[in-house]
Amino acid sequence: MSSLPPPPFALTVRAAGPRTVRFLVSGALDHQSAGELTSGAERVLARRPALTDLHLDFGRLTLCDSMGLSALLMVHRRAAEAGTRLPLDRRPFFLERLLVLTCTLDHLTAPPARQHRQAQTPQGPLKTGKARKTGKAGEG
Repeated sequence: MSSLPPPPFALTVRAAGPRTVRFLVSGALDHQSAGELTSGAERVLARRPALTDLHLDFGRLTLCDSMGLSALLMVHRRAAEAGTRLPLDRRPFFLERLLVLTCTLDHLTAPPARQHRQAQTPQGPLKTGKARKTGKAGEG
């Protein structure tokens, strides 16, 4: 009985709308391919500053090791800095389990910080400005 070699890593980039890009991730996301995902995301984020969504579609992912997880965390950081959402679509069971076991699932699937604050505030976005003094007149 012989085992087949794993499929090669492939990253296909497709525009899914004027402010949305989809990365189709195939094969093994590991120490050999992690840099390709990271650099690809950095290029797209730099070239499209108005991007609102960068979808990572893992429907054909076959493996994700610690370097693959590190790449996901780096892509998440870069997307958050750009204010871009990073949906992780069609996650296979093994990726979901890796993210749960490493306590990174909530971190990677949370909206960017500024959107998260708005979602948490029933009145809308948090307002920034000078704090008002409260208290009785004459206190100071």
